[in-house]
Amino acid sequence: MAKMLDGMEAMLRGEAPPPAAATLLGMRLASFSAGEALVELDATAAHGNPMGTVQGGVLAAVADAAMGWACYMTTLGEGESYTTVEMKVNFLRAVRTGRISARAKVKNAGRTLGLIECDVLDSGDKLVAHAVSTCMILRAAPSDGR
Repeated sequence: MAKMLDGMEAMLRGEAPPPAAATLLGMRLASFSAGEALVELDATAAHGNPMGTVQGGVLAAVADAAMGWACYMTTLGEGESYTTVEMKVNFLRAVRTGRISARAKVKNAGRTLGLIECDVLDSGDKLVAHAVSTCMILRAAPSDGR
């Protein structure tokens, strides 16, 4: 099994499709480096709630994607994956339409758990949400009869 980093590089080159949830929402991995990721979404009325603003769950999903890609995906080894253990989002400003950018950065990377922060910005680079996540590495283990 290839490292997840290889898949991220192939996705940026257009050689691999994005995850289904990213396609559904219209978000894309714009760039990444070790411990960092930038995810973008061009928000439209289709992402809106009844008040005409981008639904909070959409902002949370974009932040979660950025934090997941920044988390251990940039450093995972053969046979490793990860899962989000916990996530908190502070919504700070309403967004109606336009480019939304989620910039995530690993704050602390332990052997098993990592702490990641993400700023979600509108097209004018104003902070619209701040998210914090804890991710956990899942290592392949023998099945031991399960």
